[in-house]
Amino acid sequence: MRLLITRPRQDAEPLAGLLREMGAQPSVEPLLFIDLEDGPDLDLDGVQALLVTSANGVRALAARTPNRTLPVLAVGDASARAAGEAGFTDVFSATGDVDGLARLAGDKLDAAAGSLLHAAGSHLAGDLAGLLEAGGYAYRREILYRARPAEALSEETQTVIREGQLDGILFFSPRTAATFVRLLGEAGLQDACGGLVAFCLSPAVAEQVAAVPWSGVRTAEKPEQQALLQDVMSSLE
Repeated sequence: MRLLITRPRQDAEPLAGLLREMGAQPSVEPLLFIDLEDGPDLDLDGVQALLVTSANGVRALAARTPNRTLPVLAVGDASARAAGEAGFTDVFSATGDVDGLARLAGDKLDAAAGSLLHAAGSHLAGDLAGLLEAGGYAYRREILYRARPAEALSEETQTVIREGQLDGILFFSPRTAATFVRLLGEAGLQDACGGLVAFCLSPAVAEQVAAVPWSGVRTAEKPEQQALLQDVMSSLE
């Protein structure tokens, strides 16, 4: 199966390796580019735990603090794994969305014990602040990175879509999916995906690609990379 990965390159390359091990033929077309925000070390005075909603947030957080002992609550397993690789020693994983992250905070933390710092990007999905504040937690968001959308699909990607050389495309975020649909239209390829499957991490992602006439849209059972890969594996069988 010939697949296109649309994630930022730092996340896409390890995923491409996993897909090759599964017998797929992946290529990478990053549709978002991550710029870390420069600045001094974060002020963690009074912070009882750190929140991360992406692996990019982990990388940005690790660049702005030497502290590796505060608890890290990650939105899902991929973010938790990135936190462990970055040297954080007390890491917990939620169920893959901000609702699950808020529930995890409620299970693991005491609202009276200090504030929660969210290592965030400039674009947010979901209302994590509202969920936590409703539970009595003091929430603080620090914008530590910005994601720039690609300005065009590469010539190589346009060619493989136009000539039917792909079987599916993987989408991991609503913003990436929306960027793809916009760039597809700008390239005049809106009707060239009739033989492709869109593999989407969540219903919110699938909603963004709904206007494209795919051969099928598959949504992961859980908003986790492993669940999406299970969908891909079932297509390979």
